[in-house]
This record gives sequence, structure tokens and C-alpha cells, in this order.
Amino acid sequence: MRYPRLLSSTVLLIALAAVPIACSKKVDDDAIAKDIQTKVATDPDTKDADVTIASHDGKVTVSGKVPTPAVQQKIEQIAKAEPGATAVDDQTAVIAPDAAAAAAPAAAAASMPAAAPAPAPKPEPLVVPAGTAITVKTGEALGSKLSQSGQTFTATVAQPVSVSGKTAIPAGSSVTGTVVTAKEKGKIKGEGELSLTLTSIAIKGHTYTIQTNSYDSTSKGKGKRTAVATGGGAAGGALIGGIAGGGKGAGIGALVGAGAGLVGGALTGNKQIEIPAESAISFTLAAPITLKD
Repeated sequence: MRYPRLLSSTVLLIALAAVPIACSKKVDDDAIAKDIQTKVATDPDTKDADVTIASHDGKVTVSGKVPTPAVQQKIEQIAKAEPGATAVDDQTAVIAPDAAAAAAPAAAAASMPAAAPAPAPKPEPLVVPAGTAITVKTGEALGSKLSQSGQTFTATVAQPVSVSGKTAIPAGSSVTGTVVTAKEKGKIKGEGELSLTLTSIAIKGHTYTIQTNSYDSTSKGKGKRTAVATGGGAAGGALIGGIAGGGKGAGIGALVGAGAGLVGGALTGNKQIEIPAESAISFTLAAPITLKD
């Protein structure tokens, strides 16, 4: 009747003996991997290989980079010869040292953001030089009696102005000017005086302050004949000449378009200096204009 108790004891002993065996598997895998890693690192043929060894249930996995197929094969042999190793999974890649060195800068360059394209050079600004003539058509009537000193007047560019083959100031550009002097001529004595200058010009949405030589004209007292130059109609007549008999002014005019007429002249007798609206007058730039893009 003692056999059942003896059988139970035997089974228990066998079960207890199996526990250390089951628990030792992970320790064996670690030992296998460590031993193979050491052998690869110390072997003259494989010491330069960059590999990692792992083991699971005796199956050895080799991963990383090797310089040649011969080194790859030697590592496999070391792993297969390891006691406890049941199989070898070789996942290494053969990469020559020169190729690895070349790949590193390329990879670094690929990871960097693309450089922004260099900005296109800005074109040189267009400069209208001093001494350039600008012919304008007055927007209102002006005169020695009609106007007042300090008064602002408007005009438009009558003819385009080109610089280096490019149109710098298009026809029709708005211009602002100032009546520098306006003095009515006396009936018996005293000169009539009219002096004009341009102060600003609008070109392609930009307004520029400008400096020009003044347009000056004087008219002597009663009885002396002044310079006369008739225009092509009432809208075309305007002052153009210096005053006969010693007048100090020098009118600057130009023929502008059909029907605009020649810039007209000062009148005789007691009449004042008069410049009708739409009259063409030329001014000369006293300072250059640097145009924006």
C-alpha cells in the first residue's frame, strides 16, 4: 500500500528539478550572446565589424554592418560554433568603409532644409539727370495780375522723358508748381512780373519732390512793345520770350502737339503777362530725380 505515496514523491522531485532548468534558459541566452559578442570583438578578422548579437531560445540573431562578405561569413561561423546555439539568423549588411564615409555627409545633407534661392539682384534705379527739360501743359490760367505769389498750380507732362532708352517720365504725369512771383504791371510805370517753378511730380504711383529752374517773365510799362508770339488759338497762346527793350525774363517754350500751338508771348501796351490754361511751358531740372521701382 506504500506504492502510491512513493510515486507521488517521485513526481514531486521530478517537477522541482525541472524548475531550475526552465529558469536557466534566459541566462543561457544572455551567456550565448555575450560570448559570441566577445569572440567577434577580439577576432582579428571581425573586430572592426559593427554588429549586435542577440539570442532567444538558442537562436542567435546577428545584426549591424560588416565591411566585407568574408567578415560576414566569419561572424556566422563564430555564432554557429557557440555551444548552445541552435540556429543563426544573419541580418547584417555589407557596407564598405568608403561607402559608409560617403553616405554620412549625404545623409546629413539630406536631413538639412533646402537652402533658399539667392534673391535676384535689384535693378539699378533709374535717374533723371539735372539739366533734363520737362515740358508741361498748365492746368489753369496764370498771369501777373491773375495769380498771386506762393500760389500752387497744376500741370501735366506734355511729352515723355526718356533716360537710356527707357521712358522715365510718361506723358500725362501730374505735376505741381508754385507761382514764385506775380506782380501786376502799373498803368503808367512799373514792371509786370511772373515767375514759376515746378515742385513735385507723380510717376507711376510715386510722388517726387523736384527742383527746376524758374520760368521768369517781365513786362515793361505803358508804351514799350513787349515780345509777342501768338499761339495756335486761345488755348494755345502763352508767354515764351524775353521782354523786348531790356526785359530780364527768358520764357522757355515748345511746340506740343497739333492744336496746342507755340507757347505764346507777353502782350503789348498795358496788358498783363498772361498764360492761358493748356499752355505748354518747359522747365529744366536743377537736381536729378532718382526713380523708385
